[in-house]
Amino acid sequence: MENSEHMQTSTAISIVLVGTQSPGNIGMVCRAMKNMGLYDLRLVNPCQVDHPEAHKFAVSARDVLDGARLFTSLEDALRDCEISVATTRRHGKYRQEISTPQEIAERVRSQAAMHRVALVFGREDSGLTTEEVALCRWQSTIPTADEYGSLNLAQAVLIFCYELHKRQEVSPAQDTRLLADSAAMEAMYRQMEKTLLKIGFLNPENPAHIMRTLRRIYSRAELDEREVAVLRGMMSQIDWGTGGFKGRKGI
Repeated sequence: MENSEHMQTSTAISIVLVGTQSPGNIGMVCRAMKNMGLYDLRLVNPCQVDHPEAHKFAVSARDVLDGARLFTSLEDALRDCEISVATTRRHGKYRQEISTPQEIAERVRSQAAMHRVALVFGREDSGLTTEEVALCRWQSTIPTADEYGSLNLAQAVLIFCYELHKRQEVSPAQDTRLLADSAAMEAMYRQMEKTLLKIGFLNPENPAHIMRTLRRIYSRAELDEREVAVLRGMMSQIDWGTGGFKGRKGI
């Protein structure tokens, strides 16, 4: 890949850390990012960033640390990202279709030239919440030994950055479809939840249960902006058509 193309792909990839508890880990993540040519660091409700330990462990990646942007919510941090990847060790009902770092890097390779990609990492002790995972389009985990699967945060970031760096050496496939960004997707999900509650499709006591399934369906579909607009238009028509709705059928 030409240097200009390499830099364009690299600058389209963001590392997002949620609730990081150790300033030293933030510094080490900066170093791991710069080792692999990545510079966009986003921090959601972190510990103290301007801390001696962060500076110490960043070493020559102080520019990445100094350029880090702070956010109060993951949704805000992902607002301009069309593709987001939740990294998680836990599997479960709402954590399905989990890819390896190699698989994620291959998928990103064909998308980063035209879309902003965010890799999202959770807290050192508890990772990402189920709600935070649901905000991301894809999920990924690093295969480890069964007897001890816990990785240091910076180690995990470095593995993903390395896989992305390897894949950047191969020219990405051309894909002219522009995916809807996170802000558009979240607006659609909010409208969808409101409409589906109105017509009695969702359980008002636990609407997130079915909404997480719908999120997985639409994440797999990789919707573009026009498709999101069509779905939102359908929700608006349902709202209009059910203006006199009296409640869920059979209740």
